[in-house]
Amino acid sequence: MSAVPLLQVEGLEVRIGTHLVCRDLNLHIASGDALMILGKNGAGKSTLLATLAGLRAPYKGRVLLSGQAYAEQDARTAARRRSWLGQQRGDPFAATVLEAALAGRHPHLGRWQWEGEADTRLAQSALAEVGLQEFETRDVQTLSGGERQRLAIASLLTQATPLMLLDEPLTHLDLNHQIAALEILRRRVTEGAAFAAVLHEPGLAWRYGTQALLMYGDGETEIGAVDPLLTPERLSRLYGHPLMRVEQAGRVAFVPV
Repeated sequence: MSAVPLLQVEGLEVRIGTHLVCRDLNLHIASGDALMILGKNGAGKSTLLATLAGLRAPYKGRVLLSGQAYAEQDARTAARRRSWLGQQRGDPFAATVLEAALAGRHPHLGRWQWEGEADTRLAQSALAEVGLQEFETRDVQTLSGGERQRLAIASLLTQATPLMLLDEPLTHLDLNHQIAALEILRRRVTEGAAFAAVLHEPGLAWRYGTQALLMYGDGETEIGAVDPLLTPERLSRLYGHPLMRVEQAGRVAFVPV
């Protein structure tokens, strides 16, 4: 018997009011998969990802996390199975960078349990991965936008789930840290995890994804392996502007014409 997918979507229809985001969408994400979600602003990418995360109910269809509907599992169980990186950042209370990273361990702790040495080591390792190892005692409210985004990624890594769902994880990051973040995610994939991410750069989706989901904004979607799916013709239609494919030394970029 084949392993249960980390995430399985069957006949999914998502709407925002009367706007149709997707119809009859079927997909599954298994260990080793990296799904890149692409589309214009307003196509519903974030809404779809929130539905995959169980944060909003689908209009039709099913979303199964490790073989179970979200309604069949409690929030703590779901948080051990999938992690979520949203676009919004809120730091209403003072906290150090290390404390913020340790928040990722909450689903793994009992109601009255404190973080232990192993939890702290995991958070420190995640901070080192994103280049914030010297920031442990800094107040999060003193961080720049890019530093705060890297901290959010570190907290997600500290949560240590088999499935990561990330809404525009490269926001506020310079090019160096964009590539570093994607390399971190790729390492997790090679170690057996999986992720789905909303991106805006199709060349990076081609480079770091195994699958891509194109959202055309009218409910129509296409999904498939990145290389055959990400063509200039499809991407030109997707973004409403002509693109050409450029290949150099095994790397692919899509350039506006």
